[in-house]
Amino acid sequence: MEVTFLGTGTSQGIPIIGVDHPVCYSDDPRDKRLRVSVLVNWKGKNILIDCGPDFRQQMLANNVKKLDAIFYTHEHNDHTAGLDDIRPYFFRQGDIPIFAHQRVLDSLRRKFDYIFTSEDRYPGAPAVIENVVRNEEFQFEGLNVLPVDFKHNKLQVFGYRMGDFAYLTDIKTITEEEIAKLKNLKVLVVSALRREPHHSHFNLEEALEFVKMVKPERTYFTHISHMLGFHAEVEEELPENVHLAYDNLKIEI
Repeated sequence: MEVTFLGTGTSQGIPIIGVDHPVCYSDDPRDKRLRVSVLVNWKGKNILIDCGPDFRQQMLANNVKKLDAIFYTHEHNDHTAGLDDIRPYFFRQGDIPIFAHQRVLDSLRRKFDYIFTSEDRYPGAPAVIENVVRNEEFQFEGLNVLPVDFKHNKLQVFGYRMGDFAYLTDIKTITEEEIAKLKNLKVLVVSALRREPHHSHFNLEEALEFVKMVKPERTYFTHISHMLGFHAEVEEELPENVHLAYDNLKIEI
């Protein structure tokens, strides 16, 4: 399995429009962060987790020729706004399977009604195959996928475990029962927004405590704000086998 970090930033990305913060002016390309998303390649299948507003740019940057499915974590715009840009894949491959909580599918239907309608369809609109994700294991093309349920403030979010890899973004609280799904991971990806506490995201301290509980072999932090600091400086502070992810990083699992 290969995982590509397509974007590792917050809802506004880094740099942020109109913000005069030193990180926004960094010359280190690792401090330039698009909206958060990963691409999982498993036995030739490309599975996208979240399809945000930078989707087109991310696909071009990584020369992604095909897209087999999209898994959604939740309905916020930085995770969903790129759906219309699946058009090139739809034209070549046909309807694209999407997987999400029913609430998220309903939200997508409202935002992109022309994609989901069955009447008077616009000829250039893409089409999708809806799959409802519940808090139970399912299969995609032979890959076992285990949803992990947690809260982003009061909003329910799904993370996903695929084999020895798990991806949890926009997390603030999680039950012990759900943490138990994360035993014996080789790679954990989890969000770590900034140093200061936040009402709906792990800060750095909370993310590090979570890593201690889960005990994966390796961890990568994502959904990173400019307020966390410069990539190179934060990376030096982290424990062994805990890293900041950055855009276009590829890892093997």
